[in-house]
Amino acid sequence: MEADSSPSSNPIPIFSTLNSQFEDSTKKNVPNSSAKKPLNLWPGMYHSPMTIALWETKSSIFERLLDPPLDAPPQTELLTRTPSQSRMSILYNFSTDYILREQYRDAWNEVRIGKLLEDLDALAGTISVKHCSDDDSTTRPLYLVTASVDKIVLKKPISVNADLRIDGAVTWVGYSSIKIQLDVTQTTPETADPSDPTALTANFVFVARDYKTGRAAQVNRLVPETEREKLLHKEAEAKSKVRKRKLRDGESEMENGEMNKFEALLAEGRIFCDMPALADRDSILLKYTCLENSLICQPQQRNIHGRVFGGFLMHRAFELAFSTAYAFAGIMPSFTEADHVDFLKPVDVGDFLRFKSCVLYTEAENSDRPLIHVEVVAHVTRPELRSSEVSNTLYFTFTVRPEAKARNAGQTIRKVVPATEEEACRIIARKSAVSL
Repeated sequence: MEADSSPSSNPIPIFSTLNSQFEDSTKKNVPNSSAKKPLNLWPGMYHSPMTIALWETKSSIFERLLDPPLDAPPQTELLTRTPSQSRMSILYNFSTDYILREQYRDAWNEVRIGKLLEDLDALAGTISVKHCSDDDSTTRPLYLVTASVDKIVLKKPISVNADLRIDGAVTWVGYSSIKIQLDVTQTTPETADPSDPTALTANFVFVARDYKTGRAAQVNRLVPETEREKLLHKEAEAKSKVRKRKLRDGESEMENGEMNKFEALLAEGRIFCDMPALADRDSILLKYTCLENSLICQPQQRNIHGRVFGGFLMHRAFELAFSTAYAFAGIMPSFTEADHVDFLKPVDVGDFLRFKSCVLYTEAENSDRPLIHVEVVAHVTRPELRSSEVSNTLYFTFTVRPEAKARNAGQTIRKVVPATEEEACRIIARKSAVSL
């Protein structure tokens, strides 16, 4: 994103949320320390370094959302905002804050992707609140929720030993929807192209609801100023039209080529089911790649609106997907991308949430960089009602780490085949979506 000289472009520093046993916490240089903040002003107790930094910076905006005046009138006059007015920058001081490093470090001295996805959602939500704020304490604020996340592609590993920066702003708005683009950048000595420090780009879509009625609410207008902002706005507008057309047209019938692949997949699966001794040893049935975990959503995981926030769900889904790829490959996996995800149903505190994962299919044509496509479905289960609804379906793609593959030279990535028509349809549909 283009640099902006306004005060809002100054990056918000992220500090560790744990004090060192070797330092006096009263001397820690954290502006407006959270210890001074009344507990009743905090949305739950699930606080990452990112959410605390955002809270400290924008507490005046958030305080209105904690106890919204439902009897107050709604915003009647829409404002016109520019992308620069919603732009925010975050800086993780990994190079100097060793405790912060430890909070984000994974086993390979890289940033934990699950925690990063969580932080991206928190920052995107803050930017959407900033855009929708009318600066009028007499009106009731809007209720903003994560609607979807576009494909996220990891362009390079993110080290935990170098400072990391996230820049984000609103790029497009509809009647009640807001699109935010976040750019994660990092420059390290190993960076192949120092002129392009972008590690990944993520686009989040939030939708606005009226706090009192729950209906779609119109958001402030957006007027892009710079050439880059105009380009991003045009691209987002085009994607919105394509998405609306897909939703209108619904799922299309399989084409001839896809039907042939469907039949071929089922034929392989039938051999496993009917003649397992003669089945291809380099293949495996989809049902044998599955993992599952579950949890009760607790108050500590709620967002400022009292519901479980989307970033937490993405974090938990990613951890399960990673474990699924690891158990399947027998080699340490490496994340490459997360596909588009829609948040279909809200998840509330107290909900019984079940995550079910499987390897849908693999691509092993490139033996040096095989791909493992993992599906994670999140179900909100209500035992009292004997019901289970899909909240989200998330797709993650992994490859294997080169150093791990070198240590396991004889290890091969198996092909996944379906045992049922429903499984075959899911595989074909996912392959078609990825090829678009």
